[in-house]
Amino acid sequence: MTPNLDADSAPTQNRALTEWVAEIANLTSPDKILWCDGSEAERARLTEIAIASGTLLPLNQKKRPNSYLHRSNPNDVARTEQLTFICSPNKNDSGPTNNWADPAETYARLRGWLKGSMRGRTMYVVPYVMGPLGSRFAKIGVEITDSVYVALSMRIMTRMGRAALEMLGGNGDFCRGVHCTLDLNPERRLICHFPQDNAIWSVGSGYGGNALLSKKCFALRIASVQGRREGWLAEHMLILGIQNPKGETTYIAAAFPSACGKTNLAMLTPPPAFAGWKVFTIGDDIAWMRVGEDGRLWAVNPENGYFGVAPGTSAHSNPNAMKMLEHDSIFTNVAMTPDGDVWWEGLDDHPPDGLLDWQGHPWNQNSKDKAAHPNSRFTTPMTNNPALSPHANDPRGVPISAIIFGGRRATTMPLVLESESWSHGVFMGATMGSETTAAASGAVGVVRRDPMAMLPFCGYNMGDYFGHWLTMEKSIKRPPKIFMVNWFRKDRDGNFLWPGFGDNLRVLKWILDRIEGRVSSEKTPVGGVPKISDLDIRGLEISADQLREDLAIKPAEWETEMNSAAEFFDKIGPTMPKLLREKHQHLVASLAANGA
Repeated sequence: MTPNLDADSAPTQNRALTEWVAEIANLTSPDKILWCDGSEAERARLTEIAIASGTLLPLNQKKRPNSYLHRSNPNDVARTEQLTFICSPNKNDSGPTNNWADPAETYARLRGWLKGSMRGRTMYVVPYVMGPLGSRFAKIGVEITDSVYVALSMRIMTRMGRAALEMLGGNGDFCRGVHCTLDLNPERRLICHFPQDNAIWSVGSGYGGNALLSKKCFALRIASVQGRREGWLAEHMLILGIQNPKGETTYIAAAFPSACGKTNLAMLTPPPAFAGWKVFTIGDDIAWMRVGEDGRLWAVNPENGYFGVAPGTSAHSNPNAMKMLEHDSIFTNVAMTPDGDVWWEGLDDHPPDGLLDWQGHPWNQNSKDKAAHPNSRFTTPMTNNPALSPHANDPRGVPISAIIFGGRRATTMPLVLESESWSHGVFMGATMGSETTAAASGAVGVVRRDPMAMLPFCGYNMGDYFGHWLTMEKSIKRPPKIFMVNWFRKDRDGNFLWPGFGDNLRVLKWILDRIEGRVSSEKTPVGGVPKISDLDIRGLEISADQLREDLAIKPAEWETEMNSAAEFFDKIGPTMPKLLREKHQHLVASLAANGA
């Protein structure tokens, strides 16, 4: 029997919302309905429920207060891009890089799966705000879920509860998200987006990237469609502020594929030689950017927490992250130490004896598999971050002076490359490639095109997406400069040429110097690179030969790169903007003239 769903029993008089909740409850038949209010008392109650059911395992509360371990099903550990669909009425609107499904047929299929699916379970109604409260950027979503893990995680990742209902008022314009774990059977697992309905239905998965519908599903796939329609950008970008010793702060947005060091860069700690410099985090993953009255691009982080990759995170790579994970965090698929703490590869050089791996099995150094899953995660509030910007919740956002594209490339891409113009920068982003990581299911280490790091997250045709970027130039009177970086280039022996981590600030300083016109760049057929003398390498043990190799533009490698880019452009087809094809042809000709 479906619980009472009269409007009087809900904490809102919003008719559109209460009717929709009633519709989903009648479909799924939960035993109980809980409207989440976001309070601390509610968090404590839901945590007790999660512990009692084995969904969360308490960690050592003296070492990590209010922190817990979650183990997902071994078949459910990453985003399932092959099962992720854009269900637009017109197949061409989704484009050739997205999986498409007919909306009516998909709704019918999912309703069949969901019929009675929450019988014996609690249905959590999670209202949430993306973006600072009261901001013109902010948008509202409501996720219905049968997962207490999702409800607790959404409290961390969004501005969840009463504040969302108050902001929504009687408005019926909100993102409708339906999530049900079903039985976690991969044969009944789909993540479906209906941009025309502002709706997301995700079934059969409990993994955060598929189940926290505020994140990639709403904040990128749905929001990218809204941004195109309304004249703004929803991007897979971190936002950071860099303050020089004079107290001047410059804001940068940067796009990297998942597990390529985004969180580390967003929380960068300056190297010792950069005394007086500070880096502030606005966001580590997603940026919503609108044109301000001053003609600049202004950005907010729509999220309220971090869902970061654990392996490789350490006191060396990201000391700020290690500090913020000391309390009030949920860890997913990491290893557990005998004293109830967490461990993952890259945390330190010496895994303790007696570890339980991410599946709860005994593990030692002779085990053939990793102790923590390569895509294991942490979820933590952004207020835990010691480097959090004082403008992280500013409803106006922050002004963006530079946009950076980057990826994981062992060859070809130099340490840093400057575009010649906005349209050339869009071309750089459109041709960007990166080696795949464990953040998505499938082969690891394969170079694939990942334009603007948005290939898995754009909710519509990529050709139209590039066209939207080009069109934005008309309204951005003071556009940010655009750059590309690559921290991962290697020498012939397979060693990284650049130390990375905190020393990446040295590259960001050169970018700031270029923004202010304090230094020049050396022109190459593919863009501008620094003069070695303009890179601040004080206190860094790196040879001039290493730097030259890291900045080298090798025409033969770039010819291969452009051949791959041409294949990708051809895959996009007729919606590929003519201007970007012309940029490609011009670059190929320039490379040929320089010996490719």
